[in-house]
Amino acid sequence: MTELKRYGVFLIPDPQTGAAVTRITGQLRARYGLVSASAFPPHVTLVGSLPLAGDDATALAGVLDDVLESRASFPVSNAGIGWLGGSLIYDVHHRDGTPNAPLIDLAAAVDAAVRPLLRPTAPGTLAADVRQSSRWHGHFSLASHDLEARPELRDEVQAYAVGLGVEVPHEFDARVIALYEFRHPTWSGPWWVDLSWTHLRSWHLK
Repeated sequence: MTELKRYGVFLIPDPQTGAAVTRITGQLRARYGLVSASAFPPHVTLVGSLPLAGDDATALAGVLDDVLESRASFPVSNAGIGWLGGSLIYDVHHRDGTPNAPLIDLAAAVDAAVRPLLRPTAPGTLAADVRQSSRWHGHFSLASHDLEARPELRDEVQAYAVGLGVEVPHEFDARVIALYEFRHPTWSGPWWVDLSWTHLRSWHLK
């Protein structure tokens, strides 16, 4: 079966935060069968599910070179486990009580750079995950798409995730940006169940 490609540009956490995300998503998969968050590498989505005109990952990497080549690293704070809509997350959107401006600026710059490369998505398929700054919220997903369809589990899943007592740094440096290729036959229905992916490239902020 032919697999259709899409792409994601992600902020990759430090090893300890990544391990914390992986432990929680793995435990939620083992206990509740929640698979969507664990289907991805630990990440903050800057832009995701990108269908490219001509499927040109080289052009995408080129515009990312321009955006990232002179950008400096910056600290990101983790406010711990919480909710974003129907998804359980580590919330990293704020720092010192206010939205983290360098993080939001990074997401906005990547968003603006990739939009000209996108092709339209077919009706009934997953839309590209591109958002204006006012609608973007930095987070690590711990339980997402499939939990949104099981709202009766929300309190139980949150209590279990907190009860795991996973230690996670309160802050890490935003330093690694990565480009991933994702593949799925249709990008419709519960696409996260049989999603596959490949890491293509990393950039290291100064």
